[in-house]
Amino acid sequence: MTTPGRGLHGRVLDTLGPAITAGEYPPGSVLRTDELAQRFDVSRSVMREAVRVLESMHLVESRRRVGVTVRPKAEWNVYDPQVIRWRLAGADRPHQLRSLTVLRSAIEPVAAGLAARHATAEQCAELTECALGMVAHSRGHRLEGYLLHDIAFHRVVLTASGNEMFARLGDVVAEVLTGRTHHRVMFEDPDPAAVTLHVRLAEVIRAGDGPRAEQLTREIMAGALQELDVLAP
Repeated sequence: MTTPGRGLHGRVLDTLGPAITAGEYPPGSVLRTDELAQRFDVSRSVMREAVRVLESMHLVESRRRVGVTVRPKAEWNVYDPQVIRWRLAGADRPHQLRSLTVLRSAIEPVAAGLAARHATAEQCAELTECALGMVAHSRGHRLEGYLLHDIAFHRVVLTASGNEMFARLGDVVAEVLTGRTHHRVMFEDPDPAAVTLHVRLAEVIRAGDGPRAEQLTREIMAGALQELDVLAP
């Protein structure tokens, strides 16, 4: 359960964060905490807490006698799930989706190849369960159910790779998949070919076939990029 203070600073962040990432406050813009506290009708302490969160994301920096300054986009923590969520909610969504999908294309095939060598029996069983869940929700406009299994599938692949750096990208992938679904950058039903590829990927990881796991994941990523060409050009 959240405290009232956290709820208030969360409300501020839900407005200020998307505004910064959408470019409403260009780099170099100075935000006065006193003025913002009045605007959002919150205390200065609540405003300072919100600013600390934005600082942790490298969206802003506090300067004595200057105020809170918006940092250049190149300095943002673009891997922060909240920053990703805010950017996907704005006008930069097509570029953001493409950038993140290219990132996935570089990372996930390698992770899948490693997973084929390192996945435990429990992880293999979980992958199969997730793939079957995707199949079960792939018809009838059941994208929310499909999304849950899709996110879980890719989290397992990244974790099963045995590489802690890949595993930490699970939240990034989850935000990409969620944003693609919630912002309707998806067909009403998932591509049947993509669903089949996930099932086959679970099978080859269980079989320990690293090269084939890597190839199938590349095909999944290629399909995701082709969907963006159609739905978010």
